[in-house]
Amino acid sequence: MSDNSAQAEFWASESGRNWVRHQRGLDTIMAPVLDAVLEHAALQAGETVLDIGCGTGAATVRAAQAVGAQGAVHGYDISPVLLELAAKRTADLPQVTLTQADAQTHVFAKGKADALISRFGVMFFADTTAAFANLARALRPGGRMVMAAWGPAHLNPWFMDPARVASGRLGTPPKVDRTLPGPFAFEDADRVTRLLGAAGLNATVTPVDLRLGALDTLDALAEQSCHIGPAVGIMRDFNATDADRTAIRDGIAQAFSAYDTDTGVRVPARINLITARV
Repeated sequence: MSDNSAQAEFWASESGRNWVRHQRGLDTIMAPVLDAVLEHAALQAGETVLDIGCGTGAATVRAAQAVGAQGAVHGYDISPVLLELAAKRTADLPQVTLTQADAQTHVFAKGKADALISRFGVMFFADTTAAFANLARALRPGGRMVMAAWGPAHLNPWFMDPARVASGRLGTPPKVDRTLPGPFAFEDADRVTRLLGAAGLNATVTPVDLRLGALDTLDALAEQSCHIGPAVGIMRDFNATDADRTAIRDGIAQAFSAYDTDTGVRVPARINLITARV
């Protein structure tokens, strides 16, 4: 079985710290995605919920509010950096526990959870089938999974526009295998259903088109894209100068201007909503 040490290192590094610095903006942008997950999960008072890849705790907080004081929400993430902020955000929610763990191999209490949710937290497993077989054991018979993953890359300009702008300024980076652990590992719905099927799950992948939540200004979104996402790696790999960074930020703002509305910058997205029952 492959391990997730590379992911653990990535999310404990400056990448994780950047995510923490931009937590409020990221939660705003991803709010419509979390809304979709929670709508389909239909969490009930008193239920026990697993939040996989809980990150800084946005979904954990919402799940805790849904299940109430008689319920329980267990958040799991591989990153101590992200969990530190999640702990602060959930400090007044006694029904929440947080655990630093690799969900692919963590020994969960067997058959205790009613539901598993994840907002962009399940695309990073080195061995997806092994991970989901392990997660399935944590759910009671009839328990449900509801997870969001990014759909096809070309339908997600929040990623691809900054990558295009940075590449246009600095050069084209080497192609990567998007089936490897990463944001687009679950973009192919048929591949996802096969991987989860091998784990014993009858999964359904539903494409959902939505608009990401709005930051107030183009400049705010462009600046965020220079710290989170593919432009960051391209600038690092090509040793971008301050002038390069300024040009890339301005170019990203120009690209995102196509999505500027009266209520802020609303970037279109294609999400794969993945559901399964044990």
